[in-house]
Amino acid sequence: MPDGALPVLEVKNLKTVFRTRQGEVHAVNSVSFDLKPGELLGVVGESGSGKSVTMMSLIGLLPSPPAEVRNGQVLFGDRDLLQADDDTLRSIRGARIGFIFQDPMTSLNPVFTVGFQLMEPLRKHMGMSKAQARKRAKELLELVGIPDAAQRLKDFPHQFSGGMRQRVMIAIALACDPQVLIADEPTTALDVTIQAQILELVKELRQKLGMAIVWITHDLGVIAGIADRVIVMYGGQIVEHAPVRELFGNPQHPYTRALLQTIPTVHGGRAERLRVIDGQPPMLGAQPAACPFRARCTHRMDRCNRENPMRVAVGPDHDAACFWHPETGGERDV
Repeated sequence: MPDGALPVLEVKNLKTVFRTRQGEVHAVNSVSFDLKPGELLGVVGESGSGKSVTMMSLIGLLPSPPAEVRNGQVLFGDRDLLQADDDTLRSIRGARIGFIFQDPMTSLNPVFTVGFQLMEPLRKHMGMSKAQARKRAKELLELVGIPDAAQRLKDFPHQFSGGMRQRVMIAIALACDPQVLIADEPTTALDVTIQAQILELVKELRQKLGMAIVWITHDLGVIAGIADRVIVMYGGQIVEHAPVRELFGNPQHPYTRALLQTIPTVHGGRAERLRVIDGQPPMLGAQPAACPFRARCTHRMDRCNRENPMRVAVGPDHDAACFWHPETGGERDV
């Protein structure tokens, strides 16, 4: 990743709400981050923290209604994607920004062959002939490690294992050489051995192709092995952001610390008892006016009930949204 490189993607003050019969759900609240060329940015947090909704908001994948992107900018090159029309977004999705979904069985169309689904974006976005697209589709299956690629192009999704279907999804996402790849928990539904294979594949492809990647997950163990930087989300907002080594070595937000403590550990050949974060994630029926983590936090103070802390610098390229100072045990100047 080049030092000082301009971001390939820049998100500013993104807000997304869902309108329901019970009222509005404030799913994403003033989220800002950037993505540099060639880097892998990890996005972590519990289910419901806003990870997937944030990334789907960027490229218009949320159904509207009920979803509404109410504020913000998503700068991709010289264009604000939030101001782009549907035709422009369709031309960018799959071509310049690839997306890998969590469940490959529901993402692949069961009535079309894998070859057809690989060739479609190549013909639509790249203007290839049928013969050119078939040749490229075969190369893509070989790239993601699927043997006998020419023959497998004729197969349907149900004829592939879960790990192989996920490899097909990666191949489709890579088909048009995107600048950015967004991977939404792509290994969650796979067993541990297949997870390791997919992660190794992503590392190899990143080195070979040089694309920027956003990797969404609830698994900090995965992030430790592949990410350059990490953003931690809770209650629809970013509560901490840091380079991956800094985050693991010097976590500054109580939620990040709690997440790290839930990683399974083994001492002396014996597994330690799994730790959990007590309590439940917050209801997001209103714009947060106080710290969203306060009800579950062992370091909360009176100020946490009155104000929602802003993200402030706590080290080089490291910021956190918390009033508590881990070194002093007292209040941070926010």
